[in-house]
Amino acid sequence: MSDPLPLADITVLDLTIARAGPTAVRQLADWGADVVRIESPEGGFEAGGESSPDYLNLHRNKRSIVLNLKEPKGRSVFHRMVVSADVVVENMRSPVKYKLGFDYETLKAINSRVILGSISGFGQDGPYGERGGVDQIAQGLGGLMSVTGFAEHGPMRAGVAISDVTAGLQLAVGILTALHERHSSGEGRWVHTSLLESMIGMMDFQAARWTVAKDNPPQVGNDHPTMVPMGTYATSDGHINLAASGGRLWEEFCKELGAEEWITDSRFSDSLGRKRNKDELGRLIEQRLVMDTTESWVARLNLVGVPCGPIHTVAETFADPQVMHLEMAKPVHHRNMGEIKILRNATNISGVSNDIRSPSPLKGEHSLGILEEFGFGEDEVADLTKSGVVEVNPELGR
Repeated sequence: MSDPLPLADITVLDLTIARAGPTAVRQLADWGADVVRIESPEGGFEAGGESSPDYLNLHRNKRSIVLNLKEPKGRSVFHRMVVSADVVVENMRSPVKYKLGFDYETLKAINSRVILGSISGFGQDGPYGERGGVDQIAQGLGGLMSVTGFAEHGPMRAGVAISDVTAGLQLAVGILTALHERHSSGEGRWVHTSLLESMIGMMDFQAARWTVAKDNPPQVGNDHPTMVPMGTYATSDGHINLAASGGRLWEEFCKELGAEEWITDSRFSDSLGRKRNKDELGRLIEQRLVMDTTESWVARLNLVGVPCGPIHTVAETFADPQVMHLEMAKPVHHRNMGEIKILRNATNISGVSNDIRSPSPLKGEHSLGILEEFGFGEDEVADLTKSGVVEVNPELGR
């Protein structure tokens, strides 16, 4: 039997749209926080709608209320909800939250313990502070596209929304840190990051090459920027990723390829030589690797301790025996779609379940029940629904 979920005593008001903000909130929801997703009557920035794979993956383990925050009465409802909330998360452009009264100073005056989590495109202030931002722009501005792909093909975006996901994870860490601090301080915090800050942070050692040594990293395709051999190589039936850049790994790699002479070859005997002669070494490695299949090389090289693996399509990834063992796709029953599988949280906490507890909600699925839980009386609820400030899912409503 699993232990109680770690964040079961935390209430989160989710004002986020698109991907970065919902990614942060998903981390809190997965570990048990009661997440109330506040949706606009006009619909959000959700590609494909509430039955799309993207939406179903982003918003599991949450509840939904439709609340018109453009109306003064709607904002008043939200502020009443803040009184008993622990966390509010938003990813509006910076000026918008001040206009609507969702900024930290306003929320703090309502509830001094509340933590506001914010994600912007480029920061809450500064020359670009009022601009809207999306992942593609942050990948370019943050330098990632200049080090991805092959130089002859020009800049290349990563195949996933990496700045969105990273910003969401960064914000979730900040919110959890602020919740921990609140135990001793009794006060909330404003925690904020941006797509740009998170993207630059994700650049990690590539960024440090510039800040420390003024070494401006180039594109190097599928090769590691500084370690050789580490990259993608052709085999008889496809490709393989491998990492054998030094020490015992290099020696075992050479032996398994039947090229022990490389160990003492002055061109390749140390890391600087291998880096200097990378192209020649790569050509010689592929001459050996194309003599056998990817599956065979993966088995042989792993047997001698050289890290390596195949290059899967997404479909092949989920058919891989290790991925199946890890149960990365968890089943959940959706009211309209039946049983589906959703990505589980990638973190494992001993004794704590990472099953998907509930599917992504239908819009306004829990509107009435949420209002009741936050202390709204029967007459108030009737007035809010009649005036259209709150909308109820016509099929469910609770």
